[in-house]
Amino acid sequence: MSRKTVLVSGCFDLLHAGHIAFLKEAASYGAVHVAVGSDNNVLQLKGRKPLYTQAERIYMVQAVRYVQEAFPSAGSGVLDFGPDLMRLRPDMFIVNEDGHSRAKEELCREQGVEYLVLKRTPAEGLPARSSTDTKSRMRFPYRLCLAGGWIDQPWVSGIHSGSVVVARIRPDIDFNDRSGMASSSRNIAVELWGDRLPDGDPERNARLLFGAENPPDADYVSGSQDHLGLLLPGINRLFYTGDYWPETIESTVDPDMCAWLSSVIQLVPLVPRPEGYDPLIKRNLDPAIVRILGEAGDRCWQSILKKDVGGLGQSMTDTFRMWREMLPHTVPDWAWAEVKRYDRYPGAITSGSGGGYIMVASEEDIEDAFRVRISC
Repeated sequence: MSRKTVLVSGCFDLLHAGHIAFLKEAASYGAVHVAVGSDNNVLQLKGRKPLYTQAERIYMVQAVRYVQEAFPSAGSGVLDFGPDLMRLRPDMFIVNEDGHSRAKEELCREQGVEYLVLKRTPAEGLPARSSTDTKSRMRFPYRLCLAGGWIDQPWVSGIHSGSVVVARIRPDIDFNDRSGMASSSRNIAVELWGDRLPDGDPERNARLLFGAENPPDADYVSGSQDHLGLLLPGINRLFYTGDYWPETIESTVDPDMCAWLSSVIQLVPLVPRPEGYDPLIKRNLDPAIVRILGEAGDRCWQSILKKDVGGLGQSMTDTFRMWREMLPHTVPDWAWAEVKRYDRYPGAITSGSGGGYIMVASEEDIEDAFRVRISC
């Protein structure tokens, strides 16, 4: 009795244990033929070239003992395997859960090919792997500042102590420069360590990054919440009392907490702040304003620990209001008006001074918004 013919498709840019487990399971159904996404199609679909050329990727996949044949996909788009499906006339087309789509299933139905979705199950004793997670770990993260903000400057926290809440996020997308995602600090970190997190103690590495960005003759000292937000995993409360470095740091890398925050923070793109923009032209360092700003950071932290989206949103809104009172040029009228459009949600704030992204706290899906993943 002849073996069944199985077709699978994919980019296979970073071949890992998850790929091998998938190909092994697919091979239990028949002889596996792999349509590997072409360089041009990967560029078209993902907006970037693959890390490895199509010739290299085909070579690696073909070397896997569970694979009968590997070749470049003949088509384009998300159904780039379509011409190969019609040429091979396989008995089955197999995908994993991440690769499943109704369009693929419908194409197989039209062609009389059995469609099978496999669970993404790692080999016994090995962790689950995906290409997206692997690539994220190989790139330097970004950070969100959810509340408190300017409290990390001594000329602010010296008036009244308070907290900044930051969260490290996975680099699943490339954020715009000058948008309040700690991109300038991140660029210096990449110069120091390459495009990945350094080994060693995260707080010590944050101090090194702080020193690299702020030489002794610097006209303006970049606040340490940027450097700590990039290097410390998970979600962190930084408590400042008139110094450049926080007096205390509280952290959580609890997976459930990080998943919850990832699910309720949504970003809406704005334009980046203009080149040469100076948000510090006007300062109103009223102690009452600074107190509310610092307390907003404290409430933000407590709300996250309780998974209270209402309290989280209110702390973000209070921070934004105090920015406008304390440093009017950090919140231009147009940015204020844009954020006010989201008043029906628990709360919102811009990611940066004078532009960037609107960060909205909401359990509802928001039109034109996207979510980020907290890196724990």
